[in-house]
Amino acid sequence: MKPQIRPILFLMACFVWAGCSVTKRVPEGQYLYTGAEVIINPDSAKKIVDEKAVKNDLESKTRPKPNKSVLGIRYKLLLYNIYGKPTKQKGFKHWVSAKLGEPPVLLSEVKLKNNNAVLGSYLISQGYLQGIVTGDTIVKGKKGKAIYTAVTGQRYKLNNITFPSDTGNLTKIIAQNKDKTLLKTGNFYDLDVFKNERERIDNDLKEQGYFYFGPDDIILQVDSTIGNHLANINVRIKNIAPDAAVKPYTIKNIDIYPNYSLRRDSVIRHLKPLEYNDFEIFDDKKTFKPKFFDRLVFFKKNELYNRTDHSQTLNRLVNVGVFQDVRAEFLPIDSSKNDQLDLNIYLTPLKKNSLSFSVLGTNKSNGFVGSEVKVTQTTRNLFHAGEQLDLSLSGGFETQVGGGTQKQNSYSLTAETKLTFPRLIVPFFHFDATNAYIPRTIASLSYQLLNRGSLYSLSAFKGEFGYNFKENKYKEHVFNPISISYVKPNIDSAKRDSLFLANPAFNYTLQKNFLIGSNYNFTFTNQMEDERRNNMYFFGSLETAGNVWGLFTPKDATGQKSLLNVPLAQFVRGEVDFRDYFKINRNLKWANRLNIGYGYAYGNSTSLPFVRQFFAGGSNDIRAFAARSLGPGSFKDTTNSIFADQGGDIKIMLNSELRFPIVSILQGAAFIDAGNIWLRKEDLGEPGKPNTARPGSGFKLKNVFNEMAVGTGLGLRVDAKILVVRLDVAFPIRKPYLPEGQRWVIDNIAFGSSQWRKENLIYNIGIGYPF
Repeated sequence: MKPQIRPILFLMACFVWAGCSVTKRVPEGQYLYTGAEVIINPDSAKKIVDEKAVKNDLESKTRPKPNKSVLGIRYKLLLYNIYGKPTKQKGFKHWVSAKLGEPPVLLSEVKLKNNNAVLGSYLISQGYLQGIVTGDTIVKGKKGKAIYTAVTGQRYKLNNITFPSDTGNLTKIIAQNKDKTLLKTGNFYDLDVFKNERERIDNDLKEQGYFYFGPDDIILQVDSTIGNHLANINVRIKNIAPDAAVKPYTIKNIDIYPNYSLRRDSVIRHLKPLEYNDFEIFDDKKTFKPKFFDRLVFFKKNELYNRTDHSQTLNRLVNVGVFQDVRAEFLPIDSSKNDQLDLNIYLTPLKKNSLSFSVLGTNKSNGFVGSEVKVTQTTRNLFHAGEQLDLSLSGGFETQVGGGTQKQNSYSLTAETKLTFPRLIVPFFHFDATNAYIPRTIASLSYQLLNRGSLYSLSAFKGEFGYNFKENKYKEHVFNPISISYVKPNIDSAKRDSLFLANPAFNYTLQKNFLIGSNYNFTFTNQMEDERRNNMYFFGSLETAGNVWGLFTPKDATGQKSLLNVPLAQFVRGEVDFRDYFKINRNLKWANRLNIGYGYAYGNSTSLPFVRQFFAGGSNDIRAFAARSLGPGSFKDTTNSIFADQGGDIKIMLNSELRFPIVSILQGAAFIDAGNIWLRKEDLGEPGKPNTARPGSGFKLKNVFNEMAVGTGLGLRVDAKILVVRLDVAFPIRKPYLPEGQRWVIDNIAFGSSQWRKENLIYNIGIGYPF
């Protein structure tokens, strides 16, 4: 036995031994605390509104928490029980007890009076103004729990809501916006709503110059003595609110320090500023062009302070990508006699040049493993207006470890240049965005060499010019009016015929492609709002190629429109990807995805170019089938090709996944995937070469469901928040390439058969969630 295995086996044996009793380390005369239970209105047959939620909220507020458990097993306590409290503060025993385990939580640690007060306060905050909570303990054997009885009484509702009635400017603003109030007659009394209402009023006043006003300067007086379980609310300004809080402020001077550091503080402050519009810029090194700040700082001299300009200014300065530290300082000229603020903006730039290095490991379901290395050189503020130049070089290598009789290696080399401008550059048009997000113009050039061992290689050149801008925090637009791609295959002429005969799909993979067109992408997501029970993600894209350019491209001798002796691709391609994430409860999430793609080729093209086709199968797709091996339609590639490259013009895919915690950062998932790809027109192959045809590859609406592949499986995910490593094991339950009537293969499942496992189990290792 290997020496490093022995401690693990010993630990497992001790774990089983310690599991005989979770109370093994509970001191004599003490009891293991197993948790709290809340009983609501035991003497009443009538349930309160959302009683289950109230019960869960109350139980979550009790302290202490019992020892952690999974499926009823207190695993941390069992680990602690192996050695108990270690005598030394280091070593293996201390590591097991202190790091992996936790000591027993004792019933004597429960403070009933404190918990009664906390739970009672919570009930009052939710409108149960007559609520009372009493606690007691129950002991059975060596274990005990706490029982809390909550008598809620009837929940109070809001009756009349009144706002300040005097004629001052501040109260006039409050009165003008009272139709936006969160306090509504007939709604339940709720202290969280009261808090949000104070913040709403504060925000309205901040927009009108009341810089020093705060939510704490507002008081909501509650009168609950009017009867019928109703309460009147009177909103007013506190009499003790400071003078600075009740008057509006305007901006006087705006000083910008673009090259600020604490070390140079005294020197910078005594520099002679450059006056530009409403700004005074202290930048002796001329790091930035003055007009750069026109798009970043929204404040103007002699205008009222407002929170919108404040937030948008900070957001833009942070997101422009050239500053490592951003600080805005508002200084009153004289808080007692004046109503003006000086604004000082301190900016510390990032280093002009930086080098980043990344390594990525890959494991694909078609039996290839490998890695990719990427080096990126970043130059910031290239033209002194926030521009960024990224030069990257990456190389990847893959080798086959299974899935083919002949082992093959594959490698790729990629070089890319990307220049980003923090503004929209549109000929003959000046565009001023006024939201918090910076629009960007991006120009990029790239070259990629993909070598498929001794079979073939592909050279791809790509250039794009376009725009990226966020409408708000939910919506993002990407529009590339110019997108040019050129793909050139390189094949040993002696192997061409045998290669095409062995895999008909290579007829499309290994073609020269010239794509000149435009593309637009739209993304909507609210996934950043974790408090939502239901989160959504939507991605839509539309791409055209050869449409405008085709009008000016002459036909060659074969009647095709070509450029540099390469046929010009002409097509329209659209795709939508919709995802929904529903929290069934605090620990259980149901994730679903619908992905539909459609491409229409015309003119020179009968099908989408290979580089723009849709594919099915793989670790982020239909996981029960190897990457790019599924379809099109009911066609099955029987050539045992090492590189499965089956593409289509149409794609439909559905995924459903139930995600749940197992222990600590280890998550589990049960999933089912369905879908396929099709060609818009049946692939009849080359004339006189029937072996190059792909029967069943064409799309027919009536056959869609009959030609859907279905797979299912289980997954493990190590979710460390900043990185998710995933292992999904899947197997097919419906194979669309089998004869009709035999496509469901659920009856053939045989986990005990090594031959079945070899032919059906697909292991997918990935970084991040599949969707």
